[in-house]
Amino acid sequence: MSVALSTINAPLITTGAARPPALWRDPHTVSPEDLAASIQRLERACLAEPQSVALRTCLGMAYAMNYQVDKSMDALELAVSIDPDNFWAQLKYAELHYRLRVLNRAEEETLKALNLATDPWQLSLARKQLQEVRTLKHSCVRNVEWTKPLTGPLLVLAAMFLVMIVVMTWI
Repeated sequence: MSVALSTINAPLITTGAARPPALWRDPHTVSPEDLAASIQRLERACLAEPQSVALRTCLGMAYAMNYQVDKSMDALELAVSIDPDNFWAQLKYAELHYRLRVLNRAEEETLKALNLATDPWQLSLARKQLQEVRTLKHSCVRNVEWTKPLTGPLLVLAAMFLVMIVVMTWI
């Protein structure tokens, strides 16, 4: 039995609300082949049970491990939309935003997960993630948000190009 993957033929998930959906003991030692096989199994399982939040959450986590950010975001968004009160789906959705350094959104989503925590362990995980997001937010990363119109800079750039074209044709 591999240390990284419990077993390839084991049941995908035990759907206990208090336990996180997880397939790997140590995600850093999962081989690309095992990860691809698990993603295929999870995709088939999601087709068989389209309303399973636990399966969608696991699929999102597996996609993230495989550096498929768009698919991971889609799977986790779907998991959260299926059951907005699911702690694990919400926490993993927030974690994906944190890892992508979309810190304002990560903070919002982690706060939602914090409010959904039902036991001390979940509460501590959400608080730790929230602390990490806020530390990163206040220390070294600048959150850039596109809230100002770009009309002025665009007109200046167009004018510069026009002047450059006129000068080059004149010479």
